[in-house]
Amino acid sequence: MSDTTTVVRPDTAGPDAGTLPDALPAAVAAALATGAETPAYVYDLARVRENAARLREALPEPADLYYSLKANSHPHVLRTLKDAGTLPEVCSPGELDAALAAGWDAGQVLYTGPGKRDQDIDRALHQGVREFCADSPTGLDQLDRLAGRAGVRIRTLLRVNDDRPAAGQGLAMTGVASQFGADTRWITDEPERFGDRPHVEVTGLHLYMGTNLTHVPDLLAQFQQALTTAAGLRTVLAPHTARLDTTLDLGGGFGAPFAKEGEAADLSGLREGLADLLDASAPGWRDGAPRPAYESGRHLVGTAGTLLTRVLDVKRSHGRDVAVLESGINHLGGMAGLRRLPPLNPTLLADAAGRGEARPTMVTGPLCTPLDTWARQAPLPPLRPGDLLAVPNVGAYGLSASLLAFLGHPAPLEVAVDGDAAPHISRLTLTRKD
Repeated sequence: MSDTTTVVRPDTAGPDAGTLPDALPAAVAAALATGAETPAYVYDLARVRENAARLREALPEPADLYYSLKANSHPHVLRTLKDAGTLPEVCSPGELDAALAAGWDAGQVLYTGPGKRDQDIDRALHQGVREFCADSPTGLDQLDRLAGRAGVRIRTLLRVNDDRPAAGQGLAMTGVASQFGADTRWITDEPERFGDRPHVEVTGLHLYMGTNLTHVPDLLAQFQQALTTAAGLRTVLAPHTARLDTTLDLGGGFGAPFAKEGEAADLSGLREGLADLLDASAPGWRDGAPRPAYESGRHLVGTAGTLLTRVLDVKRSHGRDVAVLESGINHLGGMAGLRRLPPLNPTLLADAAGRGEARPTMVTGPLCTPLDTWARQAPLPPLRPGDLLAVPNVGAYGLSASLLAFLGHPAPLEVAVDGDAAPHISRLTLTRKD
């Protein structure tokens, strides 16, 4: 995929949308003022900055905060997060290239992922990456072999799949059969297999319990479980590692709404509660031994993105209102390919007076498949062709998590807005190589 700048004249912006409300979000209003065509993702960089500052404030110091590029790798989003002091967590050559292009140094990168090709590790090593995450003895052996061939010594976190899942999680990442991490019992039974290699130092543990946790008690419960497991593993691995207490990556799971109104999870009380847990289970953390690390994607960028799309057709079918939009699962798949697509209920950006009461509406996209459906009973007022709709809180797992190549429709524009600065307009394109 490549990112190309697109300039769109106002007279190509599509059908007349009617009267827009006066109280549009500032970033959306700025994007529309450019005359950019729809569909368009709007990214509010000021909101990204605010989210990063708020999450930092919610975490006890000292700590490292990683941004998971899989949530959104738009160049302006990445530069904003780099400037906000986050570090890059990547799991592919494309994400690594995006992180380096945004200005992060290769030495700041944490390269994760449950399976890595030799050529991708080779490339990362030659680009200067020196910290990886391994999920098994095979992964450690692979890193050792390739680091030795490159003539370097690298740091590696050992990812752990705890023996039991954490409560309250949105998506299970531990306590179940998984490609992520080595089971706790496996490590305790055979600790010698998870130790240092000639070219690999196991410098810490990586425990990611679950995703999209929206309540502080649930977050604290998962961190407490992770810290308890880590304390036991540090004991059994100590004879086989020299610097295991360098890093303790506790993952994240900080929640945020997806494709519906709302704000990111309130993290009040997390800082104090987590500091107490660290004092009890990793007493050297205040002096950086180990240094805690956390990861976030959706909490940092989810509430900073809005998708704007127009209505193409409206009809009645078998007694139901049906609205066909410019966008479908190709533009906002919501992890559809990963079976994580909730109903998506867009909002009308127009004065609905005189249209009648909201009624259940089947909202679909333009793709030639009945699977291209966002919602079957979205509460919307009667719609008209040309109406402009907005889907809020899709700054994470939006465009890059969608079925963009399916049926060959063009990608939506992406408009990065940063206060009063001129918005940056671009379009992601798919290119084929012979």
